[in-house]
Amino acid sequence: MSRSEGSELTNWRMKAVAYYKLGIVSIVSTLLLSACVSGPGKSGWYDQWGACAAGGAAVGIAAGGITDDFDAAMAGAGGGFIIGGAICALGDTDDDGVVNYKDDCRGTVAGGIVGARGCEIDSDGDGVVDRLDECPGTAQGVTVNDRGCELDNDGDGVANSRDRCPGTSAGVKVDSYGCQLDSDGDGVVDSMDQCPNTAKDTPVDDSGCELPPEYKLEQVNFEFDSAKLTAGSLATLNEAVNILKRHSDVKVEIAGHTDSQGNDAYNQGLSERRAQAVADYLIANGVNGNNLTVMGYGESQAVADNGSEEGRTSNRRVELRH
Repeated sequence: MSRSEGSELTNWRMKAVAYYKLGIVSIVSTLLLSACVSGPGKSGWYDQWGACAAGGAAVGIAAGGITDDFDAAMAGAGGGFIIGGAICALGDTDDDGVVNYKDDCRGTVAGGIVGARGCEIDSDGDGVVDRLDECPGTAQGVTVNDRGCELDNDGDGVANSRDRCPGTSAGVKVDSYGCQLDSDGDGVVDSMDQCPNTAKDTPVDDSGCELPPEYKLEQVNFEFDSAKLTAGSLATLNEAVNILKRHSDVKVEIAGHTDSQGNDAYNQGLSERRAQAVADYLIANGVNGNNLTVMGYGESQAVADNGSEEGRTSNRRVELRH
């Protein structure tokens, strides 16, 4: 073997050894660079196969530099690119069973059930994944909280989508529609009923107590020598509206009365006008006018002594009679 041939063989062997070392360094370095992809539940740059490939290429170039050979450095870069990219792309960083290059939801929490693209499943489509959903099977379109359960704004145990009586007061008992119970069926809910167990079809006032045959409209007053209602009369009249609308089949006489001041004929006309003013208010607020009869009795049915101001005040009244 000539000296030149021996020199070429020596150079070839040196290059082979360098490539061998380069390959070992590139593979080990790239594996170390990409080892973090095996950690479940992690997420970062190493989830991206492109970033891993670029990192592998950089390591390959650096490793190739130990040979002082450009070709070896380029070979190291190519090998590192392929190895780094492949390891990261085919890894499963979050350990959800979906490899990184197919995983659209990297960093899935351990134990979550995922679909083909690595995203947690939300079977009822309410925006809360199954792992966190305490109320599976929610109807489509309803608003839920962060636990996947329908909202119940008034806290009565009936979800908003089924609640026909929103805004129920705290602590009251409700039916399956979220409305307060009315155990005796008198139209007054239990929480306001001061006379429970009223007989069926008995007309009652707003307290749930039986309406007397002659129901005086307390605090219903008129301006002096007039049929014009005072502002202080409205609360009582509104209660009468509630009663008559609640018992829409009850026929009622609106009876007007005066004291004895003035002559009989004048008082008779005044009592009729005042009774009519009450009827007009009730009808304007939704009471069926066909159930109302207007009567004026003047001073003929006094309930107190007209000799005192207190007695005259008692005699100036309007009653509902049924």
